[in-house]
Amino acid sequence: MQIVRSGVVYRNMKSSAFLKDYYRSRVLDMIEGNEVYGSSPPDIFIGRAGYPNVYIGPLVPPTIGDTSIMGIPEKWVGKSIEEIVEFRSMLVRGMHRTNVNNADNGRVEEMIKELAISDKYELVRQEFSKRPDMRIRFDENTQPFGPSAILKRMELEGGKVNRTLEKAYSDTDMTASNAMVELYSKGIEVSRIQKMISAGTIGVGKNRKLVPTRWSITAVDDTLGKNNLKAVKENEELEEVLVYQNDALDNRWLIMMFPGSWEYELVEAWYPNTTWNRESSNIQIFSSYEPYKGRSKYAEIGGCYYAARLASSELLLKMDRQAKVAILREAHSGYIMPVGVWNVREHVRDALRKEPLRFENTRSAIEFITKRMDIPVKTWMENSAVLRQVTMQKRLV
Repeated sequence: MQIVRSGVVYRNMKSSAFLKDYYRSRVLDMIEGNEVYGSSPPDIFIGRAGYPNVYIGPLVPPTIGDTSIMGIPEKWVGKSIEEIVEFRSMLVRGMHRTNVNNADNGRVEEMIKELAISDKYELVRQEFSKRPDMRIRFDENTQPFGPSAILKRMELEGGKVNRTLEKAYSDTDMTASNAMVELYSKGIEVSRIQKMISAGTIGVGKNRKLVPTRWSITAVDDTLGKNNLKAVKENEELEEVLVYQNDALDNRWLIMMFPGSWEYELVEAWYPNTTWNRESSNIQIFSSYEPYKGRSKYAEIGGCYYAARLASSELLLKMDRQAKVAILREAHSGYIMPVGVWNVREHVRDALRKEPLRFENTRSAIEFITKRMDIPVKTWMENSAVLRQVTMQKRLV
């Protein structure tokens, strides 16, 4: 099917170019002049360009009502890329320039913190220096959002504070790491904790600062995962081979857990025309691994590594077991645009909520890879330290 829009020919309605243009036009048609008034989920975005002088601001759709779904990635499992892009493209970003050390100085900075600790969607009025631009931002690490513009004035109306978040905000003696762990233990969503870090609302008072959204996402996944692993490493070893699987957004997942002390690896295979493989006509494979004692360098794969590790540690903690974990991911051609690290965390979590396949030995589990994944098992073995390791352990064969 061929579509013509704004003089541009699209041969595929589900192409990234078509979706970007369609939803960009849709939201801009709803914006009148230089002002947006609507219900923020609540959500905020802290940029990183020019750090430590960055742009901060709210994400607000030009609609009023319950928009909470737009800001909680934990609720997006089962949504299509089109659905996610549809509601995230509605979020208009106001941009206020500030220094990251000014978390406690300035009216906009204060309102950003208020949004971060809000209990639910909050009415926000944004007045811009000019009409928001035409860009919609897509990034593998952060959730997409819609048009942006320099913020001239901002007002909040009728918000309600979340008491658990407010308590953490008021405790200026607690470290950021401890605050993250405490909020997480009380059932606060990871995405909400990430906003708290980003807005500079937790941590020792004198150390609080604004944190770019991209960095806060990985910081929370990493911190919570490491904390879980302290307990996981004290557990007995898994006694059987467990394999979990999932399909979502044309990503195919296989989470394999083998008996043994904790080790972890994420291996990703990106097909041509997907986020990290735009130029090559061949499948590109990336992997990051950590031994029992962890790793000292940032993972080659980036934020996805820490998101999947957090999800894995949660299940092992629940099972009172430790294991060697290998996560295999195939990103197929239908994954036409990045939607954020949440995709990894939440879809691995979703896989681990399902009943696993149980194997008597490693050999039969490795053979299952051939049935489940498109890429040959030999290729996975060549790119996975964990898979090579477990196949050499005689007690498992």
